[in-house]
This record gives sequence, C-alpha cells and structure tokens, in this order.
Amino acid sequence: MQLHTSVLRHDGRIYEPVKLSLQFFAEEGPGGEKTEEATPKRLEDARKEGQVARSQELTTAVALIMLFAIIKVFISFITDGFTDSFKLMYGSISTYSKEVFNNAYATAYMNEAITEVLIICLPMFTAAVVAAIVVNALQVKWKPTVKPLKPKASKISPLKGFKRIFSKDKIFDLLKAIVKIILVGYMTYSTLKDEADVINVLYDIELFSAVMLVGDIVLNMGIKISLVFLVIGIVDYIYQKLKFNREMRMTKQEIKDEFKQTEGDPKIKGQIRQRMRDASRRRMMQKVPEADVVITNPTHLACAIKYDRDVGTAPVLVAKGADFLAQRIKEVARENFVPIVENKPLARMLYHNVELDEEIPEELYKMTAEVLAYVYALEGKEA
Repeated sequence: MQLHTSVLRHDGRIYEPVKLSLQFFAEEGPGGEKTEEATPKRLEDARKEGQVARSQELTTAVALIMLFAIIKVFISFITDGFTDSFKLMYGSISTYSKEVFNNAYATAYMNEAITEVLIICLPMFTAAVVAAIVVNALQVKWKPTVKPLKPKASKISPLKGFKRIFSKDKIFDLLKAIVKIILVGYMTYSTLKDEADVINVLYDIELFSAVMLVGDIVLNMGIKISLVFLVIGIVDYIYQKLKFNREMRMTKQEIKDEFKQTEGDPKIKGQIRQRMRDASRRRMMQKVPEADVVITNPTHLACAIKYDRDVGTAPVLVAKGADFLAQRIKEVARENFVPIVENKPLARMLYHNVELDEEIPEELYKMTAEVLAYVYALEGKEA
C-alpha cells in the first residue's frame, strides 16, 4: 500500500507526488502486519527448529538454590569428609622420605586427594545438574534437537549481527546484568554488615572454628543471592515468553497459506466435493430406470424406491432429490416408464429420514406397501 502526497507552493507550482510505502511501518512478514496468534503448527515447527521461550537465568537460579540447599542440609557430612581427608593426606606426608617421595608418588598422592574431594562434592553438583535439567525440561518440554547447532548464514552476517547488538533484547540483557550486579553487591554488603561483629572475632578463635564460621556466612550469603537470582529468573522467563509469542505471531496471509498447505486449498477442495457430488448424482440417476415407483410431493420432492424380495426384506431408496433434482428424477422416470405416484407425507418422510441405498424403516412399511400394491395393480403384477 502506498500513500501519495503533493505540495502546492505559494507561487502556484506543484511538486511531484512523494510515494510513501506503508509497509515500512509494518512488522516483517508477507501479507501485512503480524496481528494473529501463532497456530499450533507454527509453534510445533518452531519447536523443531529449537526456537522456544527459555530463561537461562531461571535455570541458573534453581541450580544455585539446589546446590546451597544440599550444602546447608549436609554441612556436617561435608565438613567431616573434608576434615578426615585433610588429616589423612596431611598425616601421610611425614611417612615419605626424600628418596621415596618422587614424581610418581607425588602424582599418585594428588590423584588420591582429588578423588577424595570429588567423592565429597559429587552429590552436591549432581543435585545442581539434575535441578537444571528439570527446570529446562519444564520450560521447553523434553524434545532434543540439533538444528540450532547447524551453521546459518544469518548467524555470521555482519548486518544482522549489528542489528542484534543494538536490539531490544540486548538492551534488556544489559539492564538485567546491571540489576544483578547491584543486587548481588547489595546482598553481599548487607550480609557482611550484619555479620560484622562475628567477623571481628575471627582472629581470636581457632582455625577450624574460623573456617566453619566463614563457611556459614558464605553459605547464607549464597542462599540470599540465589533467591535474588530466582526472582530475576522468573521475570526473565515472563519476558522471554512474551517475546517468543510476539515473534511467533502471523499475518492473516500466513495463516491462509498454512491452511492451504495442511488442509488443502478451499477452492480445490470445493471443486473436489462438487465433482464427488456430481459423480454420486450420476450414479443415483442411473438407478432411477430400475426403480419400481417414484413418489413425489408432487413438485418439490421426488423419491425412487425399488423392492427386490430376493435381495432384501424391505424396499430400498435408490434415488431422491429436491426442486431441480426432483424434476430431473421425474423426467428420467417418464423416459423409462417408471410409475410416478403423488403421496406428500410419504415423500417427505422418505426424503428426510432415509439415506440413499438404505432400506426404508418399519414405520413406513404400510404406506410404502400401499403405494407398491397400487403400482403392481396398474401393471398387472402380483403384489
């Protein structure tokens, strides 16, 4: 769509029209502005491509909370494990002489120490990793895909990279980072300020007690910072969800194109249905010459029935139609000398209650038998 404007000067001169394309003011996408909510197929296709609403901040926050919670609960076990390992390692140093303690012994000694530390820390880190996996699964559902890892030209395009740097998302990420720094700094300052009296006595207590005291302060500080991260993560997830829904919006033309791809073009489907109706109508009209009688309304409805006692127990409706089709049925009946009988109630009930090639119900046996008996009497057949 274009907007034409012209300028009339005071001296009577008219400047050429200026063409303004309104597409520059619309969101990207064929068919106009993206105002429609994404269809399930669009969301499923995006999911296959790895495009999901996910907050890494929320995952990190939950993993940190789980880590510090495990440490808080099992602090005694962890402390005893580190203490025992330290005593064992430190005490074994005196058993080695300068001749025996060579590179091989030093390597074995360090491997043993690292193994002891990993055994103690493994449950904590395992819990954090499991928590991170669960949070990710809850956010995006469990459907792994490697498509986001495939190289794309748009990822290395300088122009698109420049746009991403100065996009709204990057501004939001910058503000989020600033808020995190401010809140973490404040939580650290407030915690140390509250524990100032305790910190001042660290020089007057034993080393082991001082380490335990510092560990307790760090642990409490970590839990507080993790809770702050959790709040930031929830806000970030809401933002990512809204952003994802906005990006997944579609134009009306895109919805029409998708419908054509999945359900087929409505015009083509309409043509197919029309052809099927025409074919069904031709087959129906071919059965009219075989009917025993055509029952009419008399002008609006026509129903042709056939009774073959060797095939079924009741007459069968072989053709029916209204208005133009009813006239056509009667024309074919006359051309093939099929009797036409006017019976308004029976014609209406047959037309509205019996499908093609279906036996008439028992309620209509008597009325139909009377019509057939009348026809058979005219033709000299046995009723």
